[in-house]
Amino acid sequence: MRLYDIVVLLTPELSEDEAGKVIGDYRKILTDGGAEMVHDETWGKRKLAYPIGRKRDAYYHHFQVQAEPAIISETERRLKLSDQVLRHLAVRADDELKRAAKMAERIKRKAARRPPRPAPVPGQVPAQAGPAETSSPERSE
Repeated sequence: MRLYDIVVLLTPELSEDEAGKVIGDYRKILTDGGAEMVHDETWGKRKLAYPIGRKRDAYYHHFQVQAEPAIISETERRLKLSDQVLRHLAVRADDELKRAAKMAERIKRKAARRPPRPAPVPGQVPAQAGPAETSSPERSE
């Protein structure tokens, strides 16, 4: 099973109860297919960044599910067919978690190979090389 994030935008013509029923239908599709709900959150009615089909608001809902790819494909297919859904996006989240863990491990290994920095001497101001302090050969005219 893989971890997925799914965000659904529903049309603003629905009432709160109707939007809840539509989301409940998709929740049922996911759970009946064997998906495990990790996170299920309603974000409510929000203003869109740009109009979609002359609509400026939408009901947002976020699912985070542990599921097989076939279940996600079926849910996406049904989301595409629905007139009540303005937009949806399903993203595989476990790949990002693996990449982040791999990058953290790489940074640890790199830090272990790097020699430690010398401790600063108390009372001494570190010298900073700026354009005025750089030495350049003087020209004789």
